[in-house]
Amino acid sequence: MAVQLGWDPSKVSDIELGKVRASEIDLVQYLTSCGKDIDFIDAFRGRYYNAFDLFFAQLPDDLRTLAMAEAIATKIISLDIMTVPGLVQVEDYARELFVDSHIEAPEDIEKFVQARMERQAIMRRPSRPECLFYVHELALRMQLGSAAVREDQYLRLLFNTHILRVVPAHITAFRSPCVLYEFEKASPVVYCETDMAKVFAQDKTAVARARRLFQRLDAVALDEEQSRSKLMEYVSGLREDSDVPGTDLA
Repeated sequence: MAVQLGWDPSKVSDIELGKVRASEIDLVQYLTSCGKDIDFIDAFRGRYYNAFDLFFAQLPDDLRTLAMAEAIATKIISLDIMTVPGLVQVEDYARELFVDSHIEAPEDIEKFVQARMERQAIMRRPSRPECLFYVHELALRMQLGSAAVREDQYLRLLFNTHILRVVPAHITAFRSPCVLYEFEKASPVVYCETDMAKVFAQDKTAVARARRLFQRLDAVALDEEQSRSKLMEYVSGLREDSDVPGTDLA
């Protein structure tokens, strides 16, 4: 590629690895040598320059950047307050979330549910990222869907306590969800999500704040065994309130 472009090989490497931002002329020359037409180049150019922004936001239904971050991350640490983390949601729970929001068009809900389930494929890979999910107890208390849906979700969490820690209900200092992605050959990225936008931050100050957040969570969250016991309490409580007996966890 360097010979074809008349560039130094180190320049090709730096651009491909994202170490430097290619100029507009360099970008056109590179993509043209790859056989891309002007329409492709125009579309790629917008995405490319956004990738160097320290902060950028996307529409909530744009999943491309999020899916890419999850797919190439070597480590994912997250805090969820009102909901269970998307990567460990069961399908019916995810569906109830979209239905309950009353924001998404009914005809789009199944598309979003399936996209969320497809994202979970990274959890089954041999080279899956190292994950740690902090789940606030408020998320466990949410009366979302039927008792059967909630029990199914509790059980999914219960069998994943090796990558999950529960934040007790009385810990109220944390106000918004947050995810920190770490990569092998790229800078860390902080991600926050609302119903209106997905926000990505590559700024060093934002990353440092996220690290402090997770250090604080490490100090106040329940450990693995305590988290497991807490989840068993929710499963047992749900079954005590239900006329339908469930599977004996013992």
